Amino acid sequence: MDTYTQVVTPKRQYRGLAEKRQIVAETLAEGASVALVARAHGVNANLVLNWRRLYQAGRLGRRGEAKLLPVKVTAERSLTTTSTGSSLPSSPPRIHIQRKRLMKAV
Repeated sequence: MDTYTQVVTPKRQYRGLAEKRQIVAETLAEGASVALVARAHGVNANLVLNWRRLYQAGRLGRRGEAKLLPVKVTAERSLTTTSTGSSLPSSPPRIHIQRKRLMKAV
């Protein structure tokens, strides 16, 4: 009786951003070993180190999470003249931002 055994390789496991951040947080604890944390989660230590570098650079899972600042659009005001004859701005300094439109080639 001949038997044939085939080695079954496990399918690649994709980790979510929350899970990656949680694993990285464990490695950042004082006295934690990246290799031990990686082994506990069944992940290669080099991959965890890569996630850690991305996390420290602020690039682990930040796509689509842009922080927007509130903007108030007001009409432009002119300078006012004081009794001494000097000109003072009637409002505090502002930043002017121009948005450019990009043309798509057809």
